[in-house]
Amino acid sequence: MKILLIEDEHALNESMVDYLRQEGYVCESAEDYKTASLKAADFSYACVIVDLTLPGGSGLDIVRLLKENSPETGIIIISAKNALDDKISGLEIGADDYLTKPFHLSELNARLKSVIRRRNFNGQKVVRVGLLEIFPDSAEASIEGRKLTLTKKEFDLLLYLLSNRNRVVTKDSIAEHLWGDHIEALDSLDFVYTHIKNLRRKLIDAGSEDYIQTVYGLGYKFSC
Repeated sequence: MKILLIEDEHALNESMVDYLRQEGYVCESAEDYKTASLKAADFSYACVIVDLTLPGGSGLDIVRLLKENSPETGIIIISAKNALDDKISGLEIGADDYLTKPFHLSELNARLKSVIRRRNFNGQKVVRVGLLEIFPDSAEASIEGRKLTLTKKEFDLLLYLLSNRNRVVTKDSIAEHLWGDHIEALDSLDFVYTHIKNLRRKLIDAGSEDYIQTVYGLGYKFSC
């Protein structure tokens, strides 16, 4: 899952990014209002974690921007203990949850999983499509109880396609979701085809229907 962390305290920003990446998220970050607003406007994220007090502007304006341009994006606000009014304002304009500093990173991770599951899968802990079962929290998938051996990128791809079921997603959007800022270092998008091919093969070999359709000239679609 692709996350945007907006936090102006540099040391905290770095520690949170490191932790979230270790937990398997594609995590981008911003430390000021201008950078954050540009990223929020130009890219899509499963969830945005936003500090309400930022150099150059207010995190509440970022929340408003996200609700206007990307209403499907989950939002978690983080703030100091004395910012109760701002937290209430953030929830009123559409944030999904909030955390008060200081907090444990494991608690942030739990909140993230809950918001993403609620946003993408109506709060389901298990998502079932035919014989296929997907467990978003544990990053596992199985067919008729038999666990699939998927790489981290293959599972992320499966979840991304599933969360956009019956909609065409382009190679560019898949690459951006799986690699985030690191996409600029890639020579081509051929790896997207490779991951699609491998995921499709593993699903079919395990007894699943072929849910992944190639929409020539556009991208791919998970049809169910």
